[in-house]
Amino acid sequence: MVSTFLSRIIGLVRVKYIVWLFGSGMDADALNGAFVLPDMISYFLVGGAASITFVTILTRYRETGREAEGQRSLSVILTTMYLVLGTALLLAEIFAPWYIHWWFNGFDAQKAALCVHLTRILLPAQLCFFAGGVFGAVLLVRKQFSVQAVAPLIYGMGTIVGGVLLQKRIGVSSLAIGTVAGAFFGPFLLNWIFARRAGTHYQPILDWHDEGLREWVRLSLPLMVGVSLVTADGWIIAHFASATSGAVSLMSYAKQLFTAPMAMLAQAAGAASMPFFASLWSKQRYYDFATGVADSVSRVTALGLLAASGMVALAAPLVELLFLGGRFSAVNSRECAAYFAVFSISLFLWSAQAIYARAFYAAGNTFVPMAAGTVVTLVSLPIYASLYSWHGTMGLAIASDCGIALQTLTIAVLLHRRHMVSLASLDYAELGRCLLAAMASGAAVWMFVWGVGRLPGHLLGAYLSTHLRITDSVLLVAGSALWVVIAKSVLEKTGSALPRVAMKRLGLR
Repeated sequence: MVSTFLSRIIGLVRVKYIVWLFGSGMDADALNGAFVLPDMISYFLVGGAASITFVTILTRYRETGREAEGQRSLSVILTTMYLVLGTALLLAEIFAPWYIHWWFNGFDAQKAALCVHLTRILLPAQLCFFAGGVFGAVLLVRKQFSVQAVAPLIYGMGTIVGGVLLQKRIGVSSLAIGTVAGAFFGPFLLNWIFARRAGTHYQPILDWHDEGLREWVRLSLPLMVGVSLVTADGWIIAHFASATSGAVSLMSYAKQLFTAPMAMLAQAAGAASMPFFASLWSKQRYYDFATGVADSVSRVTALGLLAASGMVALAAPLVELLFLGGRFSAVNSRECAAYFAVFSISLFLWSAQAIYARAFYAAGNTFVPMAAGTVVTLVSLPIYASLYSWHGTMGLAIASDCGIALQTLTIAVLLHRRHMVSLASLDYAELGRCLLAAMASGAAVWMFVWGVGRLPGHLLGAYLSTHLRITDSVLLVAGSALWVVIAKSVLEKTGSALPRVAMKRLGLR
C-alpha cells in the first residue's frame, strides 16, 4: 500500500505538469478525453484478464503443481489476445473521428479534431498494458508486489519526459507520445523482465484447444460483455462534462487526485488480497475465505472513513498547493477542490467494493459481478443525466458517489445471499467508532481551515497572506496534525483498537 501510494505521488507530479502547461483549456480537455476510447477498448476486449482472471488461473495451476501447463497457457492467451486486441486497435485508429464526435458531442470542431489526433497516438499503449498485466499476474501469484508499484512510477515519468523534450516543438502531442513510451518501459518492460527472472518464458503459440485459453475465455467473457460502474464512471462523467468548457479537465484532475489515496486503500489492498483469496477458495477453506474477506472489507472501510474526513476538510489548500500556477487559475482551483471533496466522500465505498469484487473473482465467478455491474451502470445513467441537468458538473460528482454506493451494496448483498461472505460478519462496532472519529476530526479541521481563511491579512501576517503556497502548506500540516489528534482521541475513548494496532505496525509501540 505504501509503495503504491508513493508511485501515485509521481502520478500527481504528472498531473501537475499537465495542469501547469495547459490548465483547463482546449488542449487539456482534448488530452483527457483522448484516454477514453483506448480505455474502453482495453476494458471490453481484455476484460480484466491480466489482473483478475489470470491470477485465478495461474493460482490454480500453481496450487495443483502444473506450472508448466500454466506457462504454456500464458503464451497461448497472450498470442491470441495480441491478435484480437491489435485488430481492434487498428479499427479504432480508422474510426476514431466518428467515435469522438459521438461520445464528446459537446466538443467544438477544433477540440474534437485535436482529441482524435491524440487518441490515435495513445491507442497502441493498450498492447503494453495488456502484456504487462499478464506478466504482472505471474508476479502477483508469487506474492511479488513491488513491481506493480514501481511500474506506474515509470509510466507517469514517461509523460513528463515526453513533455520536457518535445512540448515546445509539437505541443500537447508530446505528452501523448511520452505516455506511450512510459507504458512500454513501465507496465510492459519492467513486468516482462521480472517475470522472465521468475522463470516465465513467452513463446508465440496459437492453440484454440488449450485448456488454459478455454478457462480464460470462460472467466473473461462475462467481463467483456458487461460493464462495471467502477470503470464506466469516468467515461460517463467525461461524456456529460464535454458540454461545459474545461469541465472534462477539472473533473479529471480531481478524480486523479482522488485516486492516490483510493489506490492505496482500494486498488493495492484488492490486488494484494486477490492471490490469498484465490488460494483459500481453491483449497476449499470457505470459512477462512469468508472471514478473510469480511475482515479485509472492515479494515479498508474503516480506514476509508477516516481518510475521507481529512481529505474533504483539507480539499481547498491541498488542490491549491498541488495545482495552482501556470495556466491553472484560482477559480479553477476552487472548482477542482469542490469536485475532489465530493469524490472523497465515497472513498470508503470504493475501498469496500474493490475487496468484495475480488472475492467473486477469486472464487472463479465473473458472471455475477459482471451482470450486477452492468445493471447498476444502466440504472445509474439516469442519475448522472438528472443530476447534471439539475446541478451541472457538480451533479456529476454527486452522481458518482451515488453510483458507487449502489455498486458496493449490490455486490455485498449478492455475496451474502450466496453464502460466500456474510454481511453480519463485518465489524460494525469498529466501523461505528471510526465513523464517529471521522465526523469529529473532519468537522474540527474544516472549521479550522475555514476560520483561518477568514482572518484578515494583518493577523495572518503580510508574508503569509501574499504567499498562498506557504499558507496552504501551513494549513495542511496544522490541519493534518489536528485531524490525527482528534481522530486518535475519539478512537481511544470509544475503545477502538485501531490506534494501538497502527502504532504497533509503525514500530512506535
